Amino acid sequence: MRILLVEDTRDVGEAIAARLKALGHAVDWEVDGAAGDALLEVQAYDLVILDVNLPGLDGFAILKRLRARKGPVPVLVLTARSEVDDRVGALDLGADDYLVKPFDFRELEARVRALLRRNTGHADNALTLGNLRLDREARSASVAGEPLDLTRREWTLIEILAARPGRIFAKGELLERVFAFEEESSENAVEQIVARLRRKLAAAGARAEIRTLRGLGYQVVCQET
Repeated sequence: MRILLVEDTRDVGEAIAARLKALGHAVDWEVDGAAGDALLEVQAYDLVILDVNLPGLDGFAILKRLRARKGPVPVLVLTARSEVDDRVGALDLGADDYLVKPFDFRELEARVRALLRRNTGHADNALTLGNLRLDREARSASVAGEPLDLTRREWTLIEILAARPGRIFAKGELLERVFAFEEESSENAVEQIVARLRRKLAAAGARAEIRTLRGLGYQVVCQET
């Protein structure tokens, strides 16, 4: 998924970005609050991870501006402030969750998974389409109980499609959600990932099928048995 991280403590930001990228997410990382706010005005994200104490524009101001624009993206606030008033203030401004520093990265990952699940309307970490099963916590895929070996980007793309079966995703939308700004990419890269996924799904006997709708994009559907 495409995640915006706004965190000015470099070692913390580097560690969070590295962990999320290792899980297959495309991460845009900004250290300045004003720069992060500017990105939110032009780019759609699946999740925002927002520090409170930022140069340029603090996290509460960014959150307030985002919700004033009716931005629906879930927001996880990171704060070194443990006072109840600060946590309540963040939630009242529209934060979906908060995490007090210092934190265990396993908890961060669990909260990210929970917010992404909520954003796609799923109650748990499992996505099932026919005999294809995706485990978001383990980042693993299987067909009829047999492991399916996927690259990081193949996993990300099939996760996006399988989270909303039947929905049509334009190539440009998939491109934005699979690749971060600093990564060189094109719609041709999306086509190549889809082609590899189709071969792997077919070889494994998956009933999940990625269809191309000419001029519109891709959708995943479950074939009739």
